[in-house]
Amino acid sequence: MGLLDILLGRTKPVAPDLDRLFALPSAAVTLEAAASFTPTGRGAVCFATVEGAAFEQSHREVQALLDADADRDGPPVRLARDEFGYSWLVSERTPDHLPQLVNDLHAVNSSMEVNGFGPQLLCSLAGFQNTEGQSLALVYLYKRGTFYPFAPLPGAGQRRDNSLELRVKAALTNDLRVEQDLNRWFPLWGAPGL
Repeated sequence: MGLLDILLGRTKPVAPDLDRLFALPSAAVTLEAAASFTPTGRGAVCFATVEGAAFEQSHREVQALLDADADRDGPPVRLARDEFGYSWLVSERTPDHLPQLVNDLHAVNSSMEVNGFGPQLLCSLAGFQNTEGQSLALVYLYKRGTFYPFAPLPGAGQRRDNSLELRVKAALTNDLRVEQDLNRWFPLWGAPGL
C-alpha cells in the first residue's frame, strides 16, 4: 500500500485465511453453551458459477475427493444452484462430526483456490439448530476472512432474527474473527446446507 492509497482512503484487501475455518468446532462449543445451538452436520461452499471445461474438471475433482472419504457417513457431496445463479457444493455429515465437515469445506475452498478459481469463491457456511428448530448459520466470507451469524426466522417470508445474530456475535468474538461491518452480513435465503 502506497502513500497515495493512504491519502485516498483505499485499503488493501484482506487475504483469505482458510485455516480460520478450523476454529468452527471450538466456536460450536461456545455457541451451544451461550445460545443452545448445536451443529446440524450440514455445510456448503458458495461460488460464482463459471462456464468452461477447466471449472467443470475442478468441480468434479473436488466432489470425487470428498466422496472418496472412506469414513463419510452422510450422503454424497452434491452440487446445487440457487435462484440467483450461484453454485453451492453441499456436504452433509452426522451432527457430531463437525470437524470432518470443516475439513470438507476447507478442501473445497483450497482446491478451487489452487486451481485458479479463488476469485469465484464467495462464502462457506456451517449449519446449526436449537431445540425449537430454529436454524442458524455461521458464514465465512472468503474475501474478508471473517465470520458472521445468519439466523432466518422460521415460517413464511424472508425475515431474520437480528437480536439472536447480535447475541451470537457477542458470544463468539473470542472464538472467531467476526465481521464488524453489519452491512456485510448478507442474508442467505434458501441457502443449501442451512
